Amino acid sequence: MEYLEVGKTGEIPEGTMKAYIVQGNNILVVNYEGNYYAIGGKCTHMGADLSKGKLDGKIVTCPSHGSKFDITTGQSISGPKMGFLKLKTKNEPSYEVKIEGDTIKVNI
Repeated sequence: MEYLEVGKTGEIPEGTMKAYIVQGNNILVVNYEGNYYAIGGKCTHMGADLSKGKLDGKIVTCPSHGSKFDITTGQSISGPKMGFLKLKTKNEPSYEVKIEGDTIKVNI
């Protein structure tokens, strides 16, 4: 495993997120309260792009079916909303983030 550059801190203002592809991995980087976190960027339910979802504090909601994930850990908070069905989702992979100057690096 090694830390790879994904972007610059100026690309992700506090309270926002941005998707990157690093060595074929979809990564979602979030600036939450001035700290940067990285989790898998595709929903574990059906692969929707989480960067197009809603960020509320440290919870990102999938734009397709509403699954929710904690961006600080990748933990699945709730599964998709599909009628009366209560489905589960797997946790997102979580990646360590290191900031060097204005460069964001993620441990892949």
